[in-house]
Amino acid sequence: MTLPGYQTLTLEPRDEHLLLVTLNRPQVLNALNTQMGKDKHDLWTRLAAEPGLLRCVVLTGAGERAFCAGADLKERDGMSETVWRAQHEIFERAFTALMELPLPVIAAVNGHAFGGGMEIALCCDFIYAARGARMALSETRLGLMPGGGGTQNMPRAAGERRAKELILTAGAFEAQQGYEWGIVNRVCDKVVEDALATARTIAENAPLAVRQAKKSIHYGLQMDLATGYRFEIEAYNQLVGTEDRREGVRAFNEKRKPRFQGK
Repeated sequence: MTLPGYQTLTLEPRDEHLLLVTLNRPQVLNALNTQMGKDKHDLWTRLAAEPGLLRCVVLTGAGERAFCAGADLKERDGMSETVWRAQHEIFERAFTALMELPLPVIAAVNGHAFGGGMEIALCCDFIYAARGARMALSETRLGLMPGGGGTQNMPRAAGERRAKELILTAGAFEAQQGYEWGIVNRVCDKVVEDALATARTIAENAPLAVRQAKKSIHYGLQMDLATGYRFEIEAYNQLVGTEDRREGVRAFNEKRKPRFQGK
């Protein structure tokens, strides 16, 4: 598929099934400005509508210091309430589009992730973090609160009590602490390479099955157990008639690697 160029993002296909997306404003620690919000919303919406051959995405930040330092406060300095709300509406749409993207997205947190930057990472399916990365939901220090899903995604990852502590104190934590608390999946010395390796493993699996499983987990967690299970079965039944399911069974019985086509 052909993807457009963006002012604040770089897109690097790593093969026909993988895409590396980089938040690319290193001069301001990849801070989230209005244009980045527009670029991210456009990208995630395009990938949801027309993924083509893509099967997995890795999201990281440019440079070594930061994944994303949060919202660009220099851009926000002096903003009227009307303009602020309009900007945040763009951010909200981008956060929602990322959370609802059918393709799996791995956050490769290469450096510090604060405020909205941490919320971007939490909107991804899971997080790999560089060993020296520091993270925080720091909004209460600025007279705000998380507005990019942080009050919802953090407790789902770390539990209610830990999330309250982190959000109400605005305290920063190290990657290793994030791992111990269930926020980070893996602490890495080569975070982008490790995330891409996992993305390749995901891409080797049946893409329709991966997307249905992701959807079942994401939406099922918002339901009671019995309803979530019924949702799971509906997602499961969509796969029974696919060519990928038939290919998976054939390959198993023929003792060979399956060749999934996403059909």
